[in-house]
Order: sequence, then structure tokens, then C-alpha cells
Amino acid sequence: MSKRDYYEILGCTRDADEKQLKSAYRKLAMKYHPDQNGGNPEAEERFKEVGEAYAVLSSADKRAAYDRFGHAAFENGGAGGGNPFGGGANPEDIFQDLFSQVFGAGGFGGRRRGGPQRGADLRYDLEITLAEAYTGKDESIHVPQAVACEPCSGSGAAPGSTPETCDMCGGAGRVRAQQGFFTMERTCPRCSGKGKVIRKPCKECGGAGQVRQERQLSVKIPAGVESGMRIRLSGEGESGTAGGSKGDLYIFVDVVEHDIFERDGPNLYCRAPVPMATAALGGEIEIPTIDGGRAKVAIPEGAQTGRKLRLRGKGMPSVRSSAQTGDLYVEMFVETPRNLTSRQKELLREFCDCTGADCHPESEGFLGRIKRFWNGAEDEKRAN
Repeated sequence: MSKRDYYEILGCTRDADEKQLKSAYRKLAMKYHPDQNGGNPEAEERFKEVGEAYAVLSSADKRAAYDRFGHAAFENGGAGGGNPFGGGANPEDIFQDLFSQVFGAGGFGGRRRGGPQRGADLRYDLEITLAEAYTGKDESIHVPQAVACEPCSGSGAAPGSTPETCDMCGGAGRVRAQQGFFTMERTCPRCSGKGKVIRKPCKECGGAGQVRQERQLSVKIPAGVESGMRIRLSGEGESGTAGGSKGDLYIFVDVVEHDIFERDGPNLYCRAPVPMATAALGGEIEIPTIDGGRAKVAIPEGAQTGRKLRLRGKGMPSVRSSAQTGDLYVEMFVETPRNLTSRQKELLREFCDCTGADCHPESEGFLGRIKRFWNGAEDEKRAN
């Protein structure tokens, strides 16, 4: 059976540079690596094929010979002396070096699994009110997490015993198997890559070295915090294994919506109804503030719906600077009176009879534009 073209195997063109070849090899080697395919013979064959192709094309001399003579360059009597990895060289060692160069010193998967492993980070979602975000607060939370087992001090071995070095991998956490002229490295099946085996597991944790516990923590929520912000508590995550450091705890804050105020960064907004008479004559209305107090807002004479009035310093504090505080914007909407008595209606009619264009400039201007529009439409019809 004839060999496939090396460039075709890697999915590269003949003018591909070293970076493109290396990238193609990395992707295919990860795809067909035996550890990723459960020992599938077809995947192992493809893995070998990809390794052989890259071993040739990554060498300038071998690539030049292959480009000129093809596979014949490495057959008996060919330019390569019958070995695509180089005459007299040990193909196993060369392949291991090649794989380590592409994926790192630890081989496939990087570092070995037997060493200390940092504990996982944890996430906790915390809801607070807008008023609590304004003042800040000290919150007590309960976080379930894995902690080191006390009876075995996190070793997983029963008290009085210790984990033993795995006799299959010698503590390396990896074992090698011969596959033709390749040496394949896999996770040790006996110790699962830890390099240690536990003959007498701890009864408390079952040999895991960790147990689940719910811890109570006190968290300081700063004033001015906003939804989406996170607070990091270093070393309050999951415990590490084999002496590894603890992970961190991240608290994600969600400020729930308020019935009265809407927030935009440090500023607050609210809509306030204004009686028609107050809007016309001017006056004052009273509104609440986020700190639980009250504030009086002066309504100018002739105020219209949609007008915003600003109360300086009545917004939210800045989480970055306690000296900075946002503003409170009050948007007015003029309330039309309902459920009028006969006398009230009579007074309103009298008011309407004695008002003119000066009292309703917006209405008069709008009516004027309507009249001009209608007159223009009539003129156009007559012209046609």
C-alpha cells in the first residue's frame, strides 16, 4: 500500500512555512492522541502517520529531500538512508523530543498530574437592595466547599499510614507503552496520574483527602456597589490537592430593582406626579431620597411634563471614591385631575373661556402648523 503525501496528511500546501506546519501538527496530534481516543487502533495509526509526516517536514534537510524525491528519499538506497527520522537515530527518542517541543516538557497535556494542584475557584451570587448598595453592608454567607479532611490531613490515607509510591509508574503518574517504533505515554491506570496509591483509605473521606463542608463567611459589601461587580476573597475557594494552594471565592453582586428609583451608574432617576395647578402656578412637591429621607423640589411656574430637575449629591456614592456622589434627577409629569365635581368643572370651563394663545403656546404653535399643512394640501389639489 502506497504512503500518503506528507503535506496531505498535515493538510498543508507545499509552500507552508514552519509555523503553519507546527500548528497543523499540534491540532492533529491532539485529535488523534491515544489518550483522547480510548486506544482506538485507527486513531493510533493516524497519530503515527501525523508524527512521521511532521518529523520529515519540520527538518529543512529532510523536507528538501522529500520535495525532490518523495517517499523514495527514505527508502533503502535513497537519499535519507532508509529512515525518515535520520540514519542511525533512535526514532523513539526523536519522536519523544519532537512531541515535547510542540506540546511542552511534560508531553501531551503539559505538566504531570501527580504534583500539587491548586483548588478550584468558587462563585457565590448575592442579591442586595438598592438601599443596601447605597450604605454598604456586612453580609454573612454560607458557602459549601471542599476542605481538607482533618483525620488524614488531606492525604486520603487512614491515620497511621501514608500514600505509597505507585509501583507501576514509579511515582511519575505516566506510563509508556511501545507502539512499533513509537513510545506512547499515557496516564498511569493504577494511580490515575497521581504517582501515589493509597492502600488504607481514610474512612472519613474515602481516600479523597477532602470532605464537603458549609462554611460561614463574613463579606464586606462596599457602598456604591453595582450589579455585575464581583468581590474576590483570596484563599476561600476549594482546598488544593497534594499540598496545592486553595482557590479563591468570587462573590457576584446583583442589585435588585427599586420601586421608586432607577439607577444609571452613580445617578438616580425617579418620576414624580405634579398637580396641574402646581405645575401652572409653581410651588413645591416632596419626594423621598435613597437614604430614607425627604427632599422638597421647587416646581417652576408653567412646568411641563418631561422636565427634569436635579438634586445634587442625592444619588449613589462611588465605589471607588467615597468623596464622589451622584445626583438625583426628578422627572415631572403633570397630572390631569379626574372625578371632578360639577363646581370644579364649571370653574375649569370659565378658566378655558378666559385663556388665550399666551397661556397655551405649544398648542397654538401646533395648531398653526396643522393649518399650514392643510392649506398646502388644498392648494396642491387645486393645482392638479
